[in-house]
Amino acid sequence: MRRRILNALRLAAALTVLAAAGVTAQEPKTVALPKPQITGGKPLMQALNERMTRREFSPEKLSPQMLSNLLWAAFGINRPDGRRTAPSASNMQEIDLYVVMADGVYVYDAKAHALQFSLKEDVRAATGSQPWVATAPLSLVYVADYAKMGQRSDEDKRFYSGTDAGFVAQNVYLFCASEGLATVVRGGIDRPAIEKALKLRPDQRVVLAQTVGYPPKK
Repeated sequence: MRRRILNALRLAAALTVLAAAGVTAQEPKTVALPKPQITGGKPLMQALNERMTRREFSPEKLSPQMLSNLLWAAFGINRPDGRRTAPSASNMQEIDLYVVMADGVYVYDAKAHALQFSLKEDVRAATGSQPWVATAPLSLVYVADYAKMGQRSDEDKRFYSGTDAGFVAQNVYLFCASEGLATVVRGGIDRPAIEKALKLRPDQRVVLAQTVGYPPKK
């Protein structure tokens, strides 16, 4: 018992030294999400009637279950053949959802229904110029992976990726209307700055950003 206590103290001391030097334990590469709840919610016509843009957000984090449901609704897999809740041209599925939160940046892996770790940085403020972008709990950044789009022209890649990102963004709007969340899609963004903050490859392009959170409590 005494040896275990001494070893634990040594480990804690070592971690303290590493943290002071700016070295932290390696982040888990994959963060599993709860199984999405794919039933329930408001009827479609009611969700359409209540769909709106909101620009005020509580700083309260989304629960793991809410985040799971949101990402599945946005662009999750809904058929055994791997097709998704939003359409994409020629089923290219070129849109990647970058999940930007206070504790870092993740990429939604629809096949595993999990978050793939990308950056251990809070870059929320870099995703937009409005003051609430930096404090809202979540921004989704829609990134087009041109490498998945074959030999199409740049003009076609911009057109198809913009259209496909719009389908996903509307799914998010309807989910938020159904669940009482606030959301706003943002197209007037500094794309090169966001691409730099997210450390994207040259063949990845930011299309849209969308902030999601609970509305402020009255």
